[in-house]
Amino acid sequence: MPAALVLLSARLLDPATGTFLPQTALAAADGKITALGDDREIRAHADTATTVIDLKGAVVTPGLTDGHLHPVSGAELTHGLDLSGCTDLDGVRAALAREVAALAPGAWLHGWGLDPNVFGDRPIEAAALAPVLDGVPALLQLFDAHSMLASPRALELAGVDGPRTFDQAAEVVCDDAGRPTGLLLEDAACELVERAAPQPTREERRARLAAALRAMAAAGLTGGHAMDANGDSLAFYDELDAAGDLPLRLRVAPWCQPGTDADGVRALIAQQGTGGRLWRTAGVKLFMDGTIDNGTAWLERPDCHGESTHAFWPDPAAYTRVIGQLHAAGVPTATHAIGDAAVRHALDAVEQARRTDPNGVRHRIEHIETVPDDTLRRFAELGVLASMQPTHCCDFTRADHTDNWSRRLGEERAGRAWRCRDLTDAGATVVLGSDWPIAPYPPLGVMAGARHRRPSRDLAQPPHGPEQALTALEALRGMTVHAAHAAGEEDRAGRIVPGHRADLTVLADDPLTTPATDLPRLPVLLTVLDGRPTHRDRSL
Repeated sequence: MPAALVLLSARLLDPATGTFLPQTALAAADGKITALGDDREIRAHADTATTVIDLKGAVVTPGLTDGHLHPVSGAELTHGLDLSGCTDLDGVRAALAREVAALAPGAWLHGWGLDPNVFGDRPIEAAALAPVLDGVPALLQLFDAHSMLASPRALELAGVDGPRTFDQAAEVVCDDAGRPTGLLLEDAACELVERAAPQPTREERRARLAAALRAMAAAGLTGGHAMDANGDSLAFYDELDAAGDLPLRLRVAPWCQPGTDADGVRALIAQQGTGGRLWRTAGVKLFMDGTIDNGTAWLERPDCHGESTHAFWPDPAAYTRVIGQLHAAGVPTATHAIGDAAVRHALDAVEQARRTDPNGVRHRIEHIETVPDDTLRRFAELGVLASMQPTHCCDFTRADHTDNWSRRLGEERAGRAWRCRDLTDAGATVVLGSDWPIAPYPPLGVMAGARHRRPSRDLAQPPHGPEQALTALEALRGMTVHAAHAAGEEDRAGRIVPGHRADLTVLADDPLTTPATDLPRLPVLLTVLDGRPTHRDRSL
């Protein structure tokens, strides 16, 4: 069969060994790599219908996969005012004032990426942004996407005038008099106010998603592990896939929330494996806690404010039972666990499930921001994958521990931040991702952050926990071979091997020798998904 795609004059990088293959060209057909060889041998696979690209010595890696992202909700949350570049309250107020001046009367203001560090030692509350937002209905998403600030007018329009009770660990934060401060913690509380705001049309939401996915492909991504299936997500993926417009291969894990009954668990099990050519439902996402920054993580000792003391599941034993049911059904799970108590409980649940049914299901824990020494070895012992987002450490904490995250934890626990090196050395499989929209999705930036651990906005700053840095090869593996292993697809993805998927990322130079601080600027020349280019630089 003639090749659909031929790449010539390439340097083919194998992340399993960290070396270049002896071949200089490859052919792909029917979505798979069909042959490797020299330029003359591979050119013979082409006919008049084949796309032939001379890479002029560029480096080809297996397609880069983001191990944790939220495409649909990210496309929605990042619509509006980007506050992620604001480093103090004056900057936030100035940005909001400019946006308010451009708003139509009565229109809602939406912002995202707000860093809690801008509030310094003062409480995170809407009063800090008065009078800029006086009379303006505004929703400002904090960077963790687990909390937001609602202006007094937004709260009024939503009818939120006091505390509420929820089935999960969520809160409408109120002052001593019972009046909402504007801070809303976790989805259940945020949704109270979000529902009152005008909603985009379905067509607008699909268009935003398509644009975000195209930008991801241009950044070098060929795949992603999507950690939600809310709303119209699956329908959007199906429509884009059927139209040939899905530029990423997506593995989707729907949520299992506290209160999910037996019928709900059975429905999640039945949903496994459904999908299209380039996307499928695989796994279930659960939450064991919230975030350290907003005081909703689950820690073994309270933070400096006496917060982060409870699990997201009011009854942690119910979570353990659900893990056991999914495990017995062969369903892999991904548990959001940030605090040390949350991580420990998630590992305990997997251990109990494996003791009952020692099958080979691959479970994973997401984030793992601070854990003690005795936790590290259990990942390898239990075969639990460590899904890490190193740019969270880079951009939202500081080396001197003066940031909100570190101050809440104190020196001891802040010194155990994002232990990528220790987990790797303990034998764990570390998968890398962005958690977009929490942090930027470009994969070269994620890999760079795992290596330098410095704030991306100012690389001259000292690194946070430089002893936890990964090597260049380990970072590349985190988005190639380890991502494939996490999906149970190491026999068909993550390497440049005949028979494997023709998902490829082409870079202008070697990512293993490019300095970490320069890596985010390394040009992505070509992205190939299922044997077809989804991004092509003009130089090719």
